Amino acid sequence: MGKPTGFMDYKREDAPAFSVKERITNYNEFHEPLSKKDQATQGARCMDCGVPFCQAGMQIGGGFSGCPLNNLIPEWNDLIFKGGWDKAYHRLKVTNNFPEFTSRVCPALCEKACTCGANGDAVTVRANEYGIIENAYEEGLADAKIPHTRTGKKIAIIGSGPSGLAAADQLNQRGHSVTVFERSDRVGGLLMYGIPNMKLEKHIIDRKVDIMKEEGVEFKTGVNVGKDVSAADILKEYDRVILACGASNPRDIKVPGREANGIYFAVDFLKSTTKALLDNDLQDGTYISAKGKNVMVIGGGDTGNDCVGTSIRHGAKSVLQLEMMPKLPDERADNNPWPEWPRVCKTDYGQEEAIEVFGNDPRVYQTTVKEFKADKKGNLKQAVLVKLTPQIDKKTGRMIMKEVAGSEYTVDVDLVLIAAGFLGSENYVTKAFGVETNERTNVATAQGKHQTTVNNVFVTGDMHRGQSLVVWAIREGRDVAREVDESLMGYTNL
Repeated sequence: MGKPTGFMDYKREDAPAFSVKERITNYNEFHEPLSKKDQATQGARCMDCGVPFCQAGMQIGGGFSGCPLNNLIPEWNDLIFKGGWDKAYHRLKVTNNFPEFTSRVCPALCEKACTCGANGDAVTVRANEYGIIENAYEEGLADAKIPHTRTGKKIAIIGSGPSGLAAADQLNQRGHSVTVFERSDRVGGLLMYGIPNMKLEKHIIDRKVDIMKEEGVEFKTGVNVGKDVSAADILKEYDRVILACGASNPRDIKVPGREANGIYFAVDFLKSTTKALLDNDLQDGTYISAKGKNVMVIGGGDTGNDCVGTSIRHGAKSVLQLEMMPKLPDERADNNPWPEWPRVCKTDYGQEEAIEVFGNDPRVYQTTVKEFKADKKGNLKQAVLVKLTPQIDKKTGRMIMKEVAGSEYTVDVDLVLIAAGFLGSENYVTKAFGVETNERTNVATAQGKHQTTVNNVFVTGDMHRGQSLVVWAIREGRDVAREVDESLMGYTNL
């Protein structure tokens, strides 16, 4: 695949990022794509490794390694090296409905499993994918493909996040009539309001949704199924229903003073910024602003990082990010060999920007909030923090984080953003359809299946597996589409 000696002949070159000084002045994507010539050279670095872990998508060492979609990565790397950009697009679309999304927001599990990365720099798989899909749009290859026949079967999909969109795309191309219900004012779910504009500009979503509309998918926005429309009416009108509502129930921080003004869930903060940006270019003050404030972000994952980057763009006075767990090592430990997912410390774009703007890494490890303090008007003014230390629980044998006695200290804070993860699906939807949930409040199904405990009702995405990645949501959407199609037709070719 590619050039046999390419990984030795050429160095890894990824799409360069704009300077921090430049990119924090706006909310646009901030990487400059490589030219087609340079991207083809990067494709040449994909060696004939024999066992392409990049596309394997399998459990290794207790974690997941490689692409969950089983993208045919060596094939399209070889094709772009040889100039076959159109064929590369068709091979990419065999497994991935939305490379325009994954090439922007996926953490690139493929690259972490790349054989070149075992003793050097991995192939730029994500950037190559970006080059393929954007070239396809430029050349008209990604235009609408309208199904020639219709089956007469009607499917309702509740939720327009990546899993719902993937299911809709698959089932529509099969010839079924698909209607997607979305409670927000715009299509995209997590993609639209959960991911900041600088990681995924929203016209990219609209571009694909417009194509899906042309292909026959119907979208109904501003419709909250379970409240505006009854589940009974949906079940009566449609042959099958797919629940794709996400794991949108945020985990709270329950400590004294939580009721103070100025404490928000991260998802509400991020959504308010994106919505105001799209509605009025942040001019009417309808969003939760961090301007001039001492901001504290609770949580160290992708959402926490997005809060850091967004706060800096608002013009925050300072940003502090709390992480309960110890700092991961900067390099792989001996017990974390390739091709396992590397459990190493990652400094993402938000932290990079904070380091340059404020002069220090915003993250404080092994620390949590013990109390919030408000002024006489009820507005947040301080937080009492406490250090944590890892200990083995004698009853369960599991590691837990325990408070360090006497380690409390107080910091000034005006705005707190809780990015502590999600607890699962919102129960008004599950109750409306009468589906059973498990101990994590995800919708219950048999192992490896998407059929719920209610006849003709299926589930997919985060609502099924819990909070996860966009690439996993797409895989879930493709899998549930296959299961639904088979239940309708008696067989499936999806």
